[in-house]
Amino acid sequence: MEMVLDGLNVHYEVQGHGPHIFLLHGWASNLTVFAGIAETLSGSYTVVRLDFPGCGATQEPAEPWGMDEYVNFTSHFISSFGVEEIIVLGHSHGGRVAIRLATDPGLPFRITKMILVDSAGILPKRTLSYHLRVRAYKLGKAVLGWKPVAALVPDAVADLQKTMGSTDYATASQVMRTTMVKVVNTDLEPLLPAITAETLLIWGELDTATPVSDGQAMEKAIPGSGLVVLPGAGHYSFLDQAFVFAKVLESFLQIG
Repeated sequence: MEMVLDGLNVHYEVQGHGPHIFLLHGWASNLTVFAGIAETLSGSYTVVRLDFPGCGATQEPAEPWGMDEYVNFTSHFISSFGVEEIIVLGHSHGGRVAIRLATDPGLPFRITKMILVDSAGILPKRTLSYHLRVRAYKLGKAVLGWKPVAALVPDAVADLQKTMGSTDYATASQVMRTTMVKVVNTDLEPLLPAITAETLLIWGELDTATPVSDGQAMEKAIPGSGLVVLPGAGHYSFLDQAFVFAKVLESFLQIG
């Protein structure tokens, strides 16, 4: 399905019937990763999946976004369905957006339940080696971007980004690279105590992108929340342990 929202062509999918649950994917991912979850829930819920701007088949924003833009866009998308109460499931970056939505008192809808899966939102503790690597990258970018050097080696900056940056960063457009830097450096931990939605946290035991310690910190900070750790699963715990994940989700949502 397609709609034009906030000037962007947006791709999304809707299946099932019943109360609405919105699935928000992670960075550089798309709605297809939630196919199994949508199948599990569609017998009891209207399941809505979307591609965030710059991901999947949704148009990229013209300018770099921060968390405010993501939250406003997602709020407008959800509001277009005309529902007053919803459930939100957010994976990784989608968890960031879900947290912001759940703590925004001005929304025209209410989040009754929230599922955060290997969620981002807590800033990692930066090591000395990390800071040294960042300084080396910035210095290298400044030198290689100097006009005389750039004229001699025009691909040098791009090669440096591929070498020193993450895969997600290296493969993104310039707009999405700047967006990525803005959102990953947003600390949402102070917002967690203000969440009133019933919250389930599901984490992969072997997650290295958003480690289990992040889930434990969220469990302590979000009132009444509970954490389930899936053995042997990584950052995509809902794919690595799909059967167990589905059973946990069904229990939380009282399906069956």
